[in-house]
Amino acid sequence: DVKESAILRAIRLGLPPHVTAWRNNVGIAVYPGGQKVPYGLCRGASDLIGIRSLVITPEHVGTTVGQFTAIEVKSAKGRLSPEQMLFLNLVSAKGGLALSPRSLEEALVAL
Repeated sequence: DVKESAILRAIRLGLPPHVTAWRNNVGIAVYPGGQKVPYGLCRGASDLIGIRSLVITPEHVGTTVGQFTAIEVKSAKGRLSPEQMLFLNLVSAKGGLALSPRSLEEALVAL
């Protein structure tokens, strides 16, 4: 069974040229004294956040636009948390591309 971190790395390094994505770690850092500081885009946000270039037709022929892209990587046995499902559904509902691939090949097909 391939680890999620290995799949994530393969996808990040294997993205096609029309997709730019950044690693998005999400969590809470606890500092001495107990101060808690959240980090990352938001709770449930995807592992990779980026932009996919699209050419829009017909009235905007030749115009390239960026589409918000959220990639939540999972291993073969991995499952989406309720927060991750909500995030992906929100991205999709707002016109973004939301996917949860289990391999580089699955990601490339969706992209």
